[in-house]
Amino acid sequence: MITTDDFLHVVHLLGEQGEEDIAWAESLTHPMDADEFASEAIFVICNSGMKNTVAARIYDRVQDALDSGTPVLDVFKHVGKAGAIERIWREREALYAQLMAIVLTHDDPAVGLRLLDFCESLPWIGGITKYHLAKNFGADVAKPDVHLQRLADREGCTVQALCERLAVATTWRVATVDTLLWRACALGVIHSPTGRIEGRS
Repeated sequence: MITTDDFLHVVHLLGEQGEEDIAWAESLTHPMDADEFASEAIFVICNSGMKNTVAARIYDRVQDALDSGTPVLDVFKHVGKAGAIERIWREREALYAQLMAIVLTHDDPAVGLRLLDFCESLPWIGGITKYHLAKNFGADVAKPDVHLQRLADREGCTVQALCERLAVATTWRVATVDTLLWRACALGVIHSPTGRIEGRS
């Protein structure tokens, strides 16, 4: 089990990267316009199944293509993803209006579930990536990716429950805890298959 002390030790080891992740995740909110909405969704599509560093380079090429009116397939040879990206870009105004209709009902206790359903309705956003996108849209959810799912499985709980427990203990958002745990696993501070934490026995 990852204790609060373990988690704070992990954050300390992350150093400046951890501080940047906290600042970013704590400030997550809904996109301010249709272009920002589309860009967030497109980044998540590019990121699906790829390392973040590789996805960032692909995303830059894709966004340049969209800005210049070049077919996305010219710069990103994944037919399914390219088609989904072009559809989201083409329909971004209408899709953004749907998103905001959900976001503006923030007093509705089911808003988080409705936001997840909306994200999953977008082309090439699936059962895992919907959490990534909803989090980037300001929902306080954790993405059950392979690293976090391993950590949660070791505790016999869901990824959301794991992150909620540590969020309560630290007063950070669930999305912030999720980001920090993912970063720690990606950098090897936490070895997700075993749960071993650097500097802890």
